Amino acid sequence: MQIDPNTTAVVLIEYQNDFATEGGGLYDAVRPVMEKTGMLANTALIVEAARAAGATIMHAPITFAAGYNELGPHPYGILKGVVDGKVFVKGTWGAQIINELAPAEGDILIEGKRGLDTFASTNLDFILRSKGIKTIALGGFLTNCCVESTMRSGYENGYQVITLSDCVAATSIEEHENAITYDYPMFSTPMKSEEFVSALG
Repeated sequence: MQIDPNTTAVVLIEYQNDFATEGGGLYDAVRPVMEKTGMLANTALIVEAARAAGATIMHAPITFAAGYNELGPHPYGILKGVVDGKVFVKGTWGAQIINELAPAEGDILIEGKRGLDTFASTNLDFILRSKGIKTIALGGFLTNCCVESTMRSGYENGYQVITLSDCVAATSIEEHENAITYDYPMFSTPMKSEEFVSALG
């Protein structure tokens, strides 16, 4: 599979301190899978290669105002965990994109992500179509949550979706591996970082 960097965007989902840096509110929950996959080093490799090839780099952090007023009065599921953990509050250290993958000149910051699917509460689709992007490569957190939700919408919206299987992490190895084994192949082309870099035309 050859990947045309001119029509490809690497979408980095929630590479934020609360997930990816020691001391972050959810760091301990995802650390075992991060260490198993080496996702941060793999993602840095991909971003460097994709930038050099001329692909678009997009950052999609999730943030909420203090008090989480964007959510309903009784959040449940994963978003209840966000509220209970007091994570991803706009303007805090925890909500900042990690230093290792800080946006560079020419990168695009996708703003407004408040839920799981990056397409649902942002202008991601508008920007992708405006730039003539046909292929999206996804990495980030969580394997079976925001990355998977974005993958499914990307598939439904007609993009060629690549999931970077060693650039994602979940709160357990079992959940991570289940998503990659059973869900990712249905809605994407799973690739390891080295495969993706090799396929960049």
